[in-house]
Amino acid sequence: MSSAFSRRSFLHLSAAATAAAAFRVVTEPMLAHAAAHPVSAAGAIRINANENPLGPCAAARDAISAVIPQGGRYQFDQTETLAATFARMEGLKPEYVKAYAGSGGPLHFSILAYTSPSRSYVTADPSYEAGMYTAKVSGARLVKVPLHKSHAHDVKAMLAAAPDAGIFYICTPNNPTGTLTSHSDIEYLLENKPKGSLLLIDEAYLHFSNAPSALDLVKADKDVILLRTFSKIYGMAGLRCGFVIARPDLLAKIDDIGGGNPMPITAVAAALASLQDQQLVPERRRLNAAIRTETFDWLDRNNYTYIPSESNCFLLDTKRPAQEIIDAMARQNVLIGRIWPIMPTYTRITVGTRPEMDEFRTAFKKAMSGAVSASFAPLPKRLRHSLDGRIVST
Repeated sequence: MSSAFSRRSFLHLSAAATAAAAFRVVTEPMLAHAAAHPVSAAGAIRINANENPLGPCAAARDAISAVIPQGGRYQFDQTETLAATFARMEGLKPEYVKAYAGSGGPLHFSILAYTSPSRSYVTADPSYEAGMYTAKVSGARLVKVPLHKSHAHDVKAMLAAAPDAGIFYICTPNNPTGTLTSHSDIEYLLENKPKGSLLLIDEAYLHFSNAPSALDLVKADKDVILLRTFSKIYGMAGLRCGFVIARPDLLAKIDDIGGGNPMPITAVAAALASLQDQQLVPERRRLNAAIRTETFDWLDRNNYTYIPSESNCFLLDTKRPAQEIIDAMARQNVLIGRIWPIMPTYTRITVGTRPEMDEFRTAFKKAMSGAVSASFAPLPKRLRHSLDGRIVST
């Protein structure tokens, strides 16, 4: 790595907006801001960014309040306590866990560390796109493989498409489809991958499902890097906290690129308190599943087409260019997700609260019937830009 690149890296990684401009490295919080800020109208139903409307749990909020007077201190020891607590709860060695401000950072750092012009980046299509931008920075060949007809990652096709792979990215449950890739398929990919390649497994949405984690593969010292975040079920997207979990030798290369920055102490305090709440994950999983099922039942009764999901989001078929429906929903102050080019008539819907999904149903029915376009003025330019399908958010 050249000294010029190192200087730029330090400066740009210290400021997320500058990083986006200079490197085109896309992170969740940067793009959520870029996409949502112009349209944060009062009273808007925001089911477009896979955020958790419940926010941090009560214990986490109390912990944040208690730590605020210490905001002038870095508190590295508390970050170490957080990582050690998670490791103990999951039966991991402490040196296998590293805390970061969200899981987006270690996702990008992993790709920078383990892909190159001779080591490709392999991902499903559609899936979470941020890593594709980082692959451009590393000069890696980008390999996008359509999902299996079951909407799981097609691991055999991924293997066939990339004998030069540096990283196979597996997001399960997948963003945007909310569908699972089985542990057996992940094991098959691991057993048959090219020598020297790694699996980067993103479990941001795992807690919304009952699927098994791939932590057992990390414990077995396999070529696996696993990502976790507090942004989703824990309701901490704005606080920024997550983990990268892997063998120490794999973590070392990631840390060489992106390590060293202190964690936000509010995020660490909230994350520690959240981990201690034994009912938080099962209760929120149950609530999300109930509202998701109610939404699917309504879609079925009204003959709308969607992809069944095990997460807090799903893809909904608009039967026309999806941007038209995104715009029509926005005119009703209901903000829904973006478009993946491979599926231009589908848009992603985040599962919100029951009142939010009631508003969604009313607005969606009007949009699909064509009742909205004649009654509302054209979208403002900034609003249209913020909802453009080319913008990548969470």
